[in-house]
Amino acid sequence: MSNIRFGIDIDGTVTCPTSLLPHINKQFSCNLVLDDIKEYDLTKAFPITPDEFYQWFRKAEPEIYATSPIQIDAHSILTKWKKDFELYFISARGQNVKDVTFEWFLNQNLEYDHIELIGSHDKIQTAKNYNIDVFFEDKHDNAVGLAEELNIPVILFNTPYNQQPVPNGVVRVDNWLEADTWIQHHFIKNKA
Repeated sequence: MSNIRFGIDIDGTVTCPTSLLPHINKQFSCNLVLDDIKEYDLTKAFPITPDEFYQWFRKAEPEIYATSPIQIDAHSILTKWKKDFELYFISARGQNVKDVTFEWFLNQNLEYDHIELIGSHDKIQTAKNYNIDVFFEDKHDNAVGLAEELNIPVILFNTPYNQQPVPNGVVRVDNWLEADTWIQHHFIKNKA
């Protein structure tokens, strides 16, 4: 199994999908909870222009990423998987947060084979370049695109902002334990 490569998104997949909310609530005097976020575009959830949000986000980004909590069970599952699979973290984060990203992995004691910060949500070419066998994602259109273009299974972590229909090849899970169960019972069984 050692040559099997997992492509793993970071934000909202390894980190909690609520990571941004305390920062947004503080900055914009809101009381948003995850259920308020019905679209990936956060500016749809409260009155702010995309430009205002982007200006703030660029300044706040390092602190947000440095303080993002890891999802429940992500550490134990990823640590277990590291023994049998190659873990390639592929993120839309840009090079401007490279240091804080690598420091976060170090602080979380999270091992990896590679971290790729592509600065864009379009992960298809990167996943193709690294011969990813399964991808883990929270952004709906990314999950659909990766599954359809690369013909690989994509595990989509359920959130209020990704509830649109999905094609075959995209598997919804509620948490890392369900992701691990799917890998053990469907993916590994098919590879054996």
